Amino acid sequence: MMQIQKYPGLPQKSAPLILAPAGNKASFLAALAAGADAVYCGLKSFSARMEAKNFTVEELYPLKQLAQDMGIKVYVALNSILKPGDINRVGKILVKLDRLVKPDALIIQDLSFVELARQTGFSGELHLSTLANVSLPAALKPIREKLGIDRVVIPRELSIDEIKTMASACPHGLSLEVFVHGALCYGVSGRCYWSSYFGGKSGLRGRCVQPCRRLYTQKGQKRRFFSCRDLSLDVLAKVLLSVPEVNTWKIEGRKKGPHYVFYTTQAYRILRDQGTDPKMKKIAIGLLEHALGRTGTHYNFLPQRPQNPINIDGQSGSGLLVGKIQGGKQRPYLNPKTELLPGDLLRIGYEDESWHTIHKVSKYVPKRGRLYLKLSSGKKDAGMAPVFLTNRLEKTLGEMLSELEAKLAVSQKTQPATSTFIAGLPAKDPKKSGGKGKILEMHVHRKPSSLKQGLTGVWLSDEAQKGLQKSVKQKIWWWLPPVTWPEDETKQKNLIELAEKNGCRNFVLNSPWQINLFSNPKKLNLWAGPFCNIANNTAISILSSLGFAGVIVSPELSRKDYLLLPKHSPLPLGIVIEGYWPVSISRILCENFKTETIFSSPKGEDAWVKKQGSDFWIYPNWNLDIKSKKDELQRAGYSLFAYLHEPLPANIKLKKRPGLWNWNLGLL
Repeated sequence: MMQIQKYPGLPQKSAPLILAPAGNKASFLAALAAGADAVYCGLKSFSARMEAKNFTVEELYPLKQLAQDMGIKVYVALNSILKPGDINRVGKILVKLDRLVKPDALIIQDLSFVELARQTGFSGELHLSTLANVSLPAALKPIREKLGIDRVVIPRELSIDEIKTMASACPHGLSLEVFVHGALCYGVSGRCYWSSYFGGKSGLRGRCVQPCRRLYTQKGQKRRFFSCRDLSLDVLAKVLLSVPEVNTWKIEGRKKGPHYVFYTTQAYRILRDQGTDPKMKKIAIGLLEHALGRTGTHYNFLPQRPQNPINIDGQSGSGLLVGKIQGGKQRPYLNPKTELLPGDLLRIGYEDESWHTIHKVSKYVPKRGRLYLKLSSGKKDAGMAPVFLTNRLEKTLGEMLSELEAKLAVSQKTQPATSTFIAGLPAKDPKKSGGKGKILEMHVHRKPSSLKQGLTGVWLSDEAQKGLQKSVKQKIWWWLPPVTWPEDETKQKNLIELAEKNGCRNFVLNSPWQINLFSNPKKLNLWAGPFCNIANNTAISILSSLGFAGVIVSPELSRKDYLLLPKHSPLPLGIVIEGYWPVSISRILCENFKTETIFSSPKGEDAWVKKQGSDFWIYPNWNLDIKSKKDELQRAGYSLFAYLHEPLPANIKLKKRPGLWNWNLGLL
């Protein structure tokens, strides 16, 4: 391992901030020790990384004071979607945060925070999380002017050319934040429901169980077909220096330890400040190689040389691969590829393997030395099982952290604070909210079908519009895709303009930002679709102010949440009541993986992948189906019921199993 030391940098005034993650106090202090310009962390609730230890408001107070004394900013991630019962609780948290901690910014996903920040008088900035899926340039100006957002964290899937396109559309007062390092999700942020659909724990609520990391079987081949390597822009990050709108380089890793945080933060400081010096560049690369992350990939950053982040023949477990088990199950041992220090934590096997074991190193082991191990009794054959170094705390780093912790003065401690905040409910306009009006049923297809019964929805595309008479087009509700990439923006705008010229007035938008593709949305009937992930009335009121006429709510909610929403909704509500719901949408697919062909999970859950437009959609082998609850939903106030139809690939048959999703569980 490399020896811990400080590398003085020479950042220019306009240099981007290095934003480091912190999931606990040790990692927070490691970020400060490494010279981060800003640190982001979450609270015990409403964070997109609930598996990190996170902080209470009171625990964060002295850390924020120390960071402030050192000239380092602190951002708090409250980037979960909010259910109806969450609003008052979150409002109280915002009041406490602003009174005690005064974070420099909130990182948010749910639009309700825009209104809650106004009601509570929150004094910091608002940054839109990557989970908000701001992927189209046309969204940026209205996001700043209408919502008052200060920064947008753009998707990790974008190339440098697409980042520059986003930057060119960035208005004054709005900046961009780009991920430069850390774990990659297979699904597009904000468009993955895999964990929720298969296990009732939502990634949108910070509780993802990472089903994409598991072993799956297709045509007899058992592989981790969806497990990505870590993003690591390393030396390519210098290209971002030419894009002034990108004012923050973000390192992912709130579940990581202080070693990772220190090494990655130092590495990107060097690459930013001294990246033209070959010697310093080599040091930075060495730091990243020993930061205890997965193997790195540049992903899509270079459009002329994209890298598929999935390598089914490589290791994709978290931590640094240090070797494989030798000696069989009688007396297993490890010959590590790097030296091991007392206190190092090793994980034998992958996280999703029930037999995996954590081993704490008790004494120094040299490179290629021998370390005897104890294995779980559940492991039948330990031969060649991979071993990962997942955490360590070198003596020098430990001393740095102790020195900083000593500065957390007793005088900075505070007593728990309380708040009596009660959020103002959005006004319910009977003319907009629909009252007990006509009940509509909509069947949504890839291509137009019969228009005789109810309403027909069609996913907007060139092919879907071809050959249709003008009178037929006007009856259709045109559905926009869940993601609009920069390269898709012009094409989608042209399709919308063509539809409008043909007299089409009804559209379902599956990203709130797609409203900016319409020249005059007030003249149209625009509904927010289910992929907008709307789950509370405060967010609905924000959509109403943007020009939406109705909302098809998030499909992840429970019975209790669904029945609460219509009571105070300022807009009419719809719900997907049956159909093929994609558990994940991705921009990538593993090489040699077969689309429209069944693959199976270890628990026997079947699914398949189909390319829709420029993305890959993963469908489970059973439908979302809550149509038996229709009468109850109708009585509660829902006025539109959507059925999603997809043509089944050949040789694929649906399983008969309940499709209630979170109806009886609640969104975890």
